[in-house]
Amino acid sequence: MFITMIIFSGCIKKENIPKINDKFKETSIFPVRNLSIEVVYDNNPYKEEIGTAWGFSCFIEGTEKNILFDTGGNGELLFDNMKKLEIDPGKIDVVVLSHIHGDHVGGLDSFLKENSNLIVYLPQSFPDDFKHNVNSYGAKVVEVGGPVKICKNAFSTGELGCWIKEQSLVIRTNKGLVVITGCAHPGIVKIVEKAKELVSDEVLLVMGGFHLSGYSSGEIGKIILSFKDLGVVYVGLCHCSGDTARRLFKEEFGKNYIDVGVGKKIDIN
Repeated sequence: MFITMIIFSGCIKKENIPKINDKFKETSIFPVRNLSIEVVYDNNPYKEEIGTAWGFSCFIEGTEKNILFDTGGNGELLFDNMKKLEIDPGKIDVVVLSHIHGDHVGGLDSFLKENSNLIVYLPQSFPDDFKHNVNSYGAKVVEVGGPVKICKNAFSTGELGCWIKEQSLVIRTNKGLVVITGCAHPGIVKIVEKAKELVSDEVLLVMGGFHLSGYSSGEIGKIILSFKDLGVVYVGLCHCSGDTARRLFKEEFGKNYIDVGVGKKIDIN
């Protein structure tokens, strides 16, 4: 454990700082204290005035750089929702794409026409023509193989999975890790385990698509037990998670279940 001395109201208190994987040891020992995550594209409704469609995207503010995680399936709807939510595309510094499926990357072209002065982190398994297209707008492409530091306290798990390669986002806050998934094709439990391996801290929140549509109640129950064993405090299922999974997680997590849909904003402070 790293040890730091923190001053509270004139007194000195020792606080254990979670160990960071050696790959990320240069990260700040001071975690994010004010983080907001706003869902700008999802097939689950939350705010009536915000349009729904199959896919996922969320805007993350409070880290060193503003991040757009995935871009949904349609650029026109993405921008319409961002406008209604008063999110300026020009203040986004980084785009992180979870995986190649169109419902997660379909809005990227439209977005880059508005703001290409940024970095796009994408799995290295993406087709070359996709990468060249991103470069053609003037954006910088970072190909992600293994775990990567995106900015202070924000990391990619790296490509996970065999058939469908996917990366997830891990953000270290002062209350624990926030793990954001696109579709969780490699397995939601494996993703959370990987996050804890990269940054040895408690898991505050896991949100996004859990890819549990079609799973039986028994299979979902086992996943819930694994979440409990991993110490996950809050969950917010959306996109491809399925109604059964959303219901069962809500029953088990109770007040720690977050109803996530398009227009939902989660503040961690």
